[in-house]
Amino acid sequence: MVKVLSDSGVHDVETADHHDHLWISESELEGVTGWTLKPEGLCRGDVCVPIPPGLAAEFVDAGRVDVARFWGHLGQPSLHEPGAWYLGEGAAERSRALESLEAPDFTLPDLDGRLHSLSEHRGKKVFLATWASW
Repeated sequence: MVKVLSDSGVHDVETADHHDHLWISESELEGVTGWTLKPEGLCRGDVCVPIPPGLAAEFVDAGRVDVARFWGHLGQPSLHEPGAWYLGEGAAERSRALESLEAPDFTLPDLDGRLHSLSEHRGKKVFLATWASW
């Protein structure tokens, strides 16, 4: 079992986690990444990315997709350590978010354990203080 963090959340995935390869079954692929395997390639919404000719076996094998390889093909960052993977957003998506000047929504507990979301305060000035113990 491997933990995969992506823009769709945190997922526990049955996978063959081999060094730089993250093999995920076709049935779990869409839930983890938002992409599906179709005859024309890997697709998300109306966008399909063809699998490079001659490299099909490096991307798809026995009903599994090497998501790490595909993520690299898309030019998107991924990080891993034993038992965990992070599938990041590409520079284009990050640039669009920065241009909007709108902070991404998140939810955190206060000292009493009540959850608060940034989206609850849209249109208001918000002071956000952060710190780290290291």
